[in-house]
Amino acid sequence: LPAASGLAEMGAHWIHGPSPGNPIFQLATSYGLLGPEAAREENQRVEAGGHPPLPSVTYGSSGTVLSPQTVNEARDLFDTLLASARAFQGAKELPAPSVGQYLRAEIGPKVPTFGGGEEDARRLWLAVLATCLKLECCISGTHSMDLVALEPFGEYVSLPGLDCTFPGGYSSLPDRMVSALPEGTILLNKAVRTIQWRGSFREEGDEGRDFPVRVECEDGDTFLADHVIVTVPLGFLKERHQDFFQPPLPERKAEAIRRLGFGTNNKIFLDFEQPFWEPQQQLLEVVWEDESPLEEPSADLAANWFKKLIGFVVLQPPEQHGHVLCGFIAGKESEYMETLSDTEVLDTMTRVLRRLTGNPRLPAPRSVLRSQWHNAPYTRGSYSYVAVGSSGDDIDVLAQPLPEDPEDPRPLQLLFAGEATHRTFYSTTHGALLSGWREAERLNHLFKAPSPA
Repeated sequence: LPAASGLAEMGAHWIHGPSPGNPIFQLATSYGLLGPEAAREENQRVEAGGHPPLPSVTYGSSGTVLSPQTVNEARDLFDTLLASARAFQGAKELPAPSVGQYLRAEIGPKVPTFGGGEEDARRLWLAVLATCLKLECCISGTHSMDLVALEPFGEYVSLPGLDCTFPGGYSSLPDRMVSALPEGTILLNKAVRTIQWRGSFREEGDEGRDFPVRVECEDGDTFLADHVIVTVPLGFLKERHQDFFQPPLPERKAEAIRRLGFGTNNKIFLDFEQPFWEPQQQLLEVVWEDESPLEEPSADLAANWFKKLIGFVVLQPPEQHGHVLCGFIAGKESEYMETLSDTEVLDTMTRVLRRLTGNPRLPAPRSVLRSQWHNAPYTRGSYSYVAVGSSGDDIDVLAQPLPEDPEDPRPLQLLFAGEATHRTFYSTTHGALLSGWREAERLNHLFKAPSPA
């Protein structure tokens, strides 16, 4: 951000569940990359359920701050229903195929009772619940919770701990890890065009050794290997796996790639000369008071894309970051936002904030910066979820190395890692790290195994 002194995390933001069971937290702690608050033992025991509990204020679209009591009561109902949605793992009969359909069926009869029966109270409850669903879309990285399968929903594991950030940026962790490697071990900006496997490739002039794998880069360089660990995002695999692997992947793995869900969650950073929020406020939530989870949202993206925004996190501390808000938006609205210019996004955000605060003269942000994960050619979105028609078994199939035959004389030619290959920690950095360690251990085991007589 040109006008701010701090940094903006375009990708991963928090360590989710910073506690002893989280390898990202353990590494970051051992390297001394976290602030003193993050390391406090009581913070490691907090059960946050995947939501950072930040001091917040909730703005309604009528330009007023909504009653914290009403917002909290509606959110408590949503949290209770969401917890009940995690209880169908292994169930033979389901009340609905998706998390979204299940939640809507439960919300309908419960809101009039909890809202006191008054129409205005009921409408406000429904509007807050609609925002809760949008937040869940951001967490799940999906356009709609109607796309997220109900039965496997409870398989995802949330670790305890109060979510925390890296004072020096998330990249300080991989930078520290890479610093231990010999120079030249990692080649950056080396895009791969194809991975040929099940072959017999030789280095020029070396007739004594052949390799089953040949990696061809977009700049024409090639690398021969016995083993390749593939960590590209599921969004890239969905779009490119047919031509990326030669021969193509087995049908079973291709089907798993097709069935699993992969969506977009983007950030919009706004840099202000002066804050319009109170110093203690760390989250500015947004509720469109005419919305309801029981009604279909408008399909007019051009007119309404900004309504998918769940609100803004205040980047902390202001001494480091300046006065910066980070908005979160998921789904097709998020992808539409990527097609707009910076000026259009900044103008829209200014109009939205003026409406929410009821201040038509609220100064516009000095600058805007946003992620564009859907348009990024090597990601094509943010992270995975278990979609309707899919299950955790598909994650395991995606994670299985190739060739499939365990007796193949040249095993583990292709190994697969990345968040979408971890059955209980998908969508997280700790899931991605653990999956990489899993595949490295597979190779360790192979190298240590006694050779057949």
